[in-house]
Amino acid sequence: MKTDFKYVTLLIILVVFSMPKLYSASKNTIDTLLITKTIDPIFSLPYVDIDEWRDKPVRHRYVHGGFKGTDTRFSFYLPEEGNYQGRFFQYVTPVPDSENLSQGGEGEGDRIGFSLTHGAYFVETNGGGKAAMATYGSGIDPLIGAYKANAACAQYSKVIAKQMYSEHRTFGYIFGGSGGAYRTIGAIENTDGVWDGAVPFVVGSPMAIPNMFTIRMHAMRVLKDKFPQIMDAIQPGGSGDMYAGLNEEETAALKEATKMGFNPKSWFNHEGMGIHAFGVLYVGMTMADPGYFTDFWTKPGYLGYDEPESFKGYRIQHKAQITKGITVSEAHSLGLDVQAMAGQAHGTADKAWQNIDKKAEALPVALELNRNMPEVQFLGGDLIIKSGEAAGQSLPLRSIKDNKVVLGVVSDDILAKIEAGDEVIVDNSNFLAAQTYHRHQVPRKGYPVWDQFRDSVGNPIYPQRPMILGPLFAKAASGVLPKGKIKGKVILLESLWDTEALPWQGDWYRKQVEKRLGDQTDSNFRIWYTDHANHADFVNPGDPNYLVSFLGVLQQALLDLSAWVEKGIVPPPSTNYEIVDGQVVVPDSAKERKGIQPIVHLKANGSERADIKAGETVRLTGQIEIPINTGKIVNIEWDFEGIGEFQFKDKINNIQDTKIDIKAKHTFTKTGTYFPVVRITTQREGDQKTPYTLIRNIGKVRVVVN
Repeated sequence: MKTDFKYVTLLIILVVFSMPKLYSASKNTIDTLLITKTIDPIFSLPYVDIDEWRDKPVRHRYVHGGFKGTDTRFSFYLPEEGNYQGRFFQYVTPVPDSENLSQGGEGEGDRIGFSLTHGAYFVETNGGGKAAMATYGSGIDPLIGAYKANAACAQYSKVIAKQMYSEHRTFGYIFGGSGGAYRTIGAIENTDGVWDGAVPFVVGSPMAIPNMFTIRMHAMRVLKDKFPQIMDAIQPGGSGDMYAGLNEEETAALKEATKMGFNPKSWFNHEGMGIHAFGVLYVGMTMADPGYFTDFWTKPGYLGYDEPESFKGYRIQHKAQITKGITVSEAHSLGLDVQAMAGQAHGTADKAWQNIDKKAEALPVALELNRNMPEVQFLGGDLIIKSGEAAGQSLPLRSIKDNKVVLGVVSDDILAKIEAGDEVIVDNSNFLAAQTYHRHQVPRKGYPVWDQFRDSVGNPIYPQRPMILGPLFAKAASGVLPKGKIKGKVILLESLWDTEALPWQGDWYRKQVEKRLGDQTDSNFRIWYTDHANHADFVNPGDPNYLVSFLGVLQQALLDLSAWVEKGIVPPPSTNYEIVDGQVVVPDSAKERKGIQPIVHLKANGSERADIKAGETVRLTGQIEIPINTGKIVNIEWDFEGIGEFQFKDKINNIQDTKIDIKAKHTFTKTGTYFPVVRITTQREGDQKTPYTLIRNIGKVRVVVN
């Protein structure tokens, strides 16, 4: 249901003064109106409906409320006066979500606890609510969800803080990842006097959507059987030649993805990678450019027409009849994955596209057909309904299994029309066509990764579509496009193993800032890359033998940003890197790489690979390097057999050196190939007890036991 917002008239503003209990005093009312009037008149009537003290995660005052006449809601978490240092941290979700999202976080993942114990109150909003998610023709101001709702809440939080802590200058810092990074950037670029700094993380570019997904899906299809040998080649102690043993089509697909910016090391997760948010984007693509999906199979210059043999064994157009609908509970009992339904945010960078669907039991989340599907690699497709009340509808499919199909996001109205006996076609033709859409979206300039699709004089080698969809999708997600006009200080965080926001896109935004700030860039902007980190802002982002969480980097960035703004303490320099054929390449040494992440180099019997016999002992030696003035080693953990469990820890004695030697021994009793891993952790003050600001990295070697 869409909500039509109207600006608050002068009459309503005057009436508010006679409303009892809206504010504690008329002076506070005046302060509030003065603060919020520059954001948008619709945010002139704030209210508080919960104001209480809570003891978890630490003692704090909880204030909940919103703005009358809007769906905007906020939660403020204010520390006791003795723990307050005059600042707030505000988290922004990828799309409007719950203002209570951060409650219940634990340890390193506790945004509220981190803020309260570091001198800040914490602000979280619902971004204007679902009604703020503007669509074309809705009449809703897209800037509400982009930054206006967040800005109004931030400004009103200052009123509450002044009431609680007396008159003071309140410094504000906003942070968010993925789509939330777009919105964070939109906030710091398009407002004045609201926030003093920002930490956007794992951000894309205006050309990210849908292209960062299509490129990886094309590679996933072509290389599906070759990833094990590719990974073996680029793992420590491998041949280093990831193209060895690939045919012409496979080599081309891997080169295309790599030049587009996909880090080859990230393919370690090829079996569990899936299509991430593409299930949502795909529907938008078919609506925005329907002609492409016909042209792909019927016109020269498109892969489906030029090389139809590439799709042999992948394309299905399977006719069947619906025998029954399958509800959520039935789907679980049948082992069908219906949990991660794309469509609504869950407030984190990596899970923003997911929704645990709670349809009524009477409505199906999957369908049983009267015929089994052919066995193919199925990344997604459509269920085209040919008869019955829902005839003519095309429903997105997430997966197929035997004679069952799992639906994507489908409206309840359409689901209610589907009946047993309806004739359908399971067709993945459009989904296959989407996988090379990026070839037909070559931007004019500013995106070198697309140069691989140009001829010697710079013209696109493939037919180009009438519209470039990326900026349209990006603006729909965030309300505004990033331009580099930062109004405050910014520390941008990117992950070198990110498979959703490919790492070069952080450099793209850095260039936009440099265009605006010129020689003042270094006085206002940093970019830090985290190695072995992906898109997920989780405590456990994935396989610990490949990945570390970047949460500690994020938390330290917030503290460094506040010190930069409030005290003039200059943060560590940006990561030193260069872009080579779409890849972000960083130096091997911490002194040259800079940033704030430690680096560890590990050897097995003096090399990246040790070949031994069962029963022999391997000497593991290495060196940890810490960028200058970024912290002390607080933890060294070993997983000798690469099973994902760090059971052995070295004793740490407050080591402060920037270079530290490490060593260990392990005896391998069984034949096989092992990848011993060491995980190191630094903390700025050397605090071994805190769960926050822990910055990690890993080192790995190969041991082959014959």
